Amino acid sequence: MSNFSVSKDPRFWLFTGLGVLCLFPFISSPVALILGFTLASLGLIPACIDLGSLTKKLLSWSIVGLGFGIHLDQAIEVSKQSLPLVVGSIVFTLLLAVALTRMMKLDLKTGYLIGAGTSICGGSAIAAVSPAINAKSDQMAVALACVFVLNSVALFIFPVLGHALDLSQHDFGLWSAIAIHDTSSVVGAASSYGDEALLVATTTKLARALWIVPVALISALAFGGNKKSLSIPAFIIYYCVAIGIAYLLPQFENVYEVLFAVSKRTLVVCLFLIGAGITIKKMRAAGHKPMLLAITLWLAIGTSSLAYIKLLG
Repeated sequence: MSNFSVSKDPRFWLFTGLGVLCLFPFISSPVALILGFTLASLGLIPACIDLGSLTKKLLSWSIVGLGFGIHLDQAIEVSKQSLPLVVGSIVFTLLLAVALTRMMKLDLKTGYLIGAGTSICGGSAIAAVSPAINAKSDQMAVALACVFVLNSVALFIFPVLGHALDLSQHDFGLWSAIAIHDTSSVVGAASSYGDEALLVATTTKLARALWIVPVALISALAFGGNKKSLSIPAFIIYYCVAIGIAYLLPQFENVYEVLFAVSKRTLVVCLFLIGAGITIKKMRAAGHKPMLLAITLWLAIGTSSLAYIKLLG
């Protein structure tokens, strides 16, 4: 689309204006998501905007920016403490997904992708595992729709549940990192709960995200898929580099604080973009059984991880 036609499209300026508005602190994560969903529902998303590509890039760089606010010593300690919970939740969720998929007589690859998205990191895990198991585009779309809807719901209800259960900052951060699907909503929920919750949630969630590679490899072996398509997401590597820079060059702490603050706001914009990608049509396309499986897995990982965290506390 030419610059002239873009300038003549009021949807473009409405979309851009609301996106910029999400950079300001008076727009919370849930509100940003609702704004995006409202635009999508009213058919006001401009055709010239590639939502998928834009969201992926902005989310990746936002997470990298958060790395500058992570203290390496704390990150190592959190990762060590959460390792049994991270590994246990992934294995438990994937095995339960396969068992329930067979019980419900649901397409195996669709069910497995829902399990991968629930157990690791939502859409990123589904996108990584799909080529590894030779999943079809419609199987991937259904899995993404199910996980996407529940991920959006989690952003709203988890902070409420956390306060109702009187969870500490640490415990809420750990719980949200395990029980919420996508990194964007984990960060959104945790940032609304507090800075310590955000630190714990971000570190634990990205530790989970690293398991995309071994899970995709095992999945490829199990399904006879494409092992050559496996790779570590670049944003995870850059996130670790950002943590390393902040650790080795502490004299620039003021700069890191600015980068961290800006990244927290651009993540809110990411949630606006994610909301703009949700439509009633996509939600209906998920169907009855896939959504039932997704809800069951989500409840299972949410309640079991909370029980584990409470037990340790």
